[in-house]
Amino acid sequence: MAKKKVSWYKMDNASVMYSSLQKEEYSAIYRFSAVMNEKVQPEALQKAIDKVMPRFPGFRSRIRKGFFWYYFEPNEAPGPFLKKDVAEPCRPVRFNEDNNWLVRFYYYDRRISIEVFHAISDGSGALSFFRCLLAQYLRETGIEIADCDFIQNVEEKSTANEWEDAYSRYAVKRCKAQPLIKKAYQNTGTPENFYTFNVTMGFMPVDKLKAKAKSYGASITDYLCAVLIYVLMDKQKRERPIREKPVALSVPVNLRAYFPSETLRNFIITVQPWIDPTLGPYSFDEVVALVHHYMRIHCSPQEMRAAFSRNVKFQNSRFLKIIPRVLKNPVMSMSYKIKGTRPYSAIMTNPGAFKVPDDMKPHIEHMEVIQGQATVPRPHLATMSYGNIMEVTFSGTMKESELERDFFRFLIKEGIPVHIESNRQRPAASEGGK
Repeated sequence: MAKKKVSWYKMDNASVMYSSLQKEEYSAIYRFSAVMNEKVQPEALQKAIDKVMPRFPGFRSRIRKGFFWYYFEPNEAPGPFLKKDVAEPCRPVRFNEDNNWLVRFYYYDRRISIEVFHAISDGSGALSFFRCLLAQYLRETGIEIADCDFIQNVEEKSTANEWEDAYSRYAVKRCKAQPLIKKAYQNTGTPENFYTFNVTMGFMPVDKLKAKAKSYGASITDYLCAVLIYVLMDKQKRERPIREKPVALSVPVNLRAYFPSETLRNFIITVQPWIDPTLGPYSFDEVVALVHHYMRIHCSPQEMRAAFSRNVKFQNSRFLKIIPRVLKNPVMSMSYKIKGTRPYSAIMTNPGAFKVPDDMKPHIEHMEVIQGQATVPRPHLATMSYGNIMEVTFSGTMKESELERDFFRFLIKEGIPVHIESNRQRPAASEGGK
């Protein structure tokens, strides 16, 4: 009997990078959670998982190690299975464990969570999957959820457009990306014991946050980036370095807003708003203005296309193709250290508002997002809104908590009420929520 041929597909350049960087101490994992208004019914949720997974073949993938590159192939193993939640989320993925699944599902009380390995999808693609899962879960509990344009029908097959490599589609041959700051203030601290992962969440009203940002002539993302840069500048100054370094953020941008695509795979690029404190003191108003104008100028289709085209060109290099994978991994790791860690003081990501149809709204209280650990001991910042609740998360493996404390204190002084929750034994900013 002839052996059944197993299909496979090539990774995009972001997938290649995240797969090459994966190790025991680090995986590019992120988590989305929906806190429901009723206690989770695990049996109904598992049924929803079983029905939704076939609709999203990219999430049913496993990673295989080829001689030259990693690649994806369909995962036909049992699962994935719903689990009770864990105290420390976003644990590193291991390609040969848990039946090779790259997506995880958890529940606790009223919270439903998914964790996704970044190689299979970015935040936008994962939220499309999560929205469909929540809709199906509610249906399994007996709640009628009508079909709508932005929730995939689980009875329909996935389209080729949903799994295209949009980077390759829009890449150009001739490209010259803007140079990055070579080394920014690193904002590192004392590493926690493996595996201790600190998470601090702040909840605040969207309307008050939006009004405050508007008073500076900025968007919410601009404003929160400015707050982070401002407190990082102050933190660096307190450390009294011989020479202060630029304070720079890595801010992911969803390219679908600039290059039309239905892809559920990775399709983001990062921009680098930064300020050089050696030029002199900056008021917060000036920091907001600089961040706002930087984002308007550098989030241009031309600059972003040049940046991801350069990455695609690197991946398709004839020389790189003939180098064995075991030799490529150290090269990719060093490249990420030079271009993905040293130029930044922190990552600040905002997937945006989580939108659902009207018949789903009464069943979800709020949303949460957590970025997994960085390659160095420093916290990531992630934000997400649902209705009138903005959730801001600091997460990482650094023992010190002064950055999140300073960040939330600044917002409180700005007149924005903040309620804070943390898994730290001593909450990082407990006074801010009172």
